[in-house]
Order: sequence, then structure tokens, then C-alpha cells
Amino acid sequence: MKNKILLLFFIGLVLSSCVGVASKGIFGTGVSVALDPRTVGTQVDDSIMQKNLAARVLLMDKKYLLSVKTKVLDGRIFLTGKVDNPEEKLKLTKLAWETSGVRSVRNDIKIKEEFNFQQSAKDILITSQLRSAMIFNKNIKATNYQIDTYKKKIYVYGIALTLDEKDLVVKEAEEILDVEDVIASIILVDDLRIQKE
Repeated sequence: MKNKILLLFFIGLVLSSCVGVASKGIFGTGVSVALDPRTVGTQVDDSIMQKNLAARVLLMDKKYLLSVKTKVLDGRIFLTGKVDNPEEKLKLTKLAWETSGVRSVRNDIKIKEEFNFQQSAKDILITSQLRSAMIFNKNIKATNYQIDTYKKKIYVYGIALTLDEKDLVVKEAEEILDVEDVIASIILVDDLRIQKE
């Protein structure tokens, strides 16, 4: 009973922080609302959708708190992380599709394998190299992107102001040593459901 009360308190805390998270921008990384090409209303909608999904994932199983990440961008849901078996991956995909207001779901969740320190260190290095390259490239608004690397595969999520910027991000990722694949989920500002006025 005590655990259920704590869980409900935690979910309430997460859901009550929606407005604060929306002011942080695309992925809650301190990006100001002014830099995010989405309208404030869209940012708030995405933030509420993300908190709702995160709470439902947590209710499904507490172990997902650290192992599964969700991102919502203009009604599109992106899932990353690791689970024990394919059935869990399917359940999480179904849960994401059941979220109110969802436009699409991209599931990049991997099935857990034995931990490899060398591989993890290499993935962290690849992520750091791409983040640095994007920051130093003046034609890329680096704050609009989230990067995840898993087994030398780079997953890039974000909003590009132009098609040229999108191509530049992918090009920067492909030029990093040891990268095997680049999976880009980059939306153009022109493709956003509600554009900034």
C-alpha cells in the first residue's frame, strides 16, 4: 500500500511539472522557447503527451523508469532504450499508439544483451563527437537536436529549420569514425503541424 501511494505521488509530481518542462524546449535540455520553432501551444501539448506516456510506461513496470526513454515532437513519439524481450518492445509500442493525440510512433528500443564496457565507451565518444561537430557548425542549430548512440548506430531526433540543415546534420554524423549507420528522425519546420507565427 505504501509503495502504491509513493508511486501515485511520483506520477502526480511528474504530471504537475508539465508547464515548467515546456519552457525548456524540445527535449528539456534548457533550450529557450524562443529558439524552438514550434509554437508554445504545440510545445505544451507535446510536453503533456510525453508526461502522460512516461507515467503510463512507469505504471506498466517500474523497471522502465531508467531503461526506456520517450520523446514527443509535434505529436510524433520516439521510443529508445533497452528491454529484456521482444514482447516488451511490442507492449511499449502499443502503449505509445494508445496515447491521445499521437500522430506516429518510432520504436528504436533494443533487446538487452550482455553489457560491454568497451562498446558503451565507444558509443559515448561517438555521441560527444557529433554533439561537438554540430555545436561548431554555424549552419546547424545544435540545441534543436537530441543524439543517442547504440552499437555504433547514431539516432538523431530534432527539428531542422531547412532541408540543408537536415542534410548537414546527417553528413556530420556520417563523417564520424566508426559509425556504422545514421538513423535520422528530423522534422522540417515546414512539416510541423502548427507553425510558429
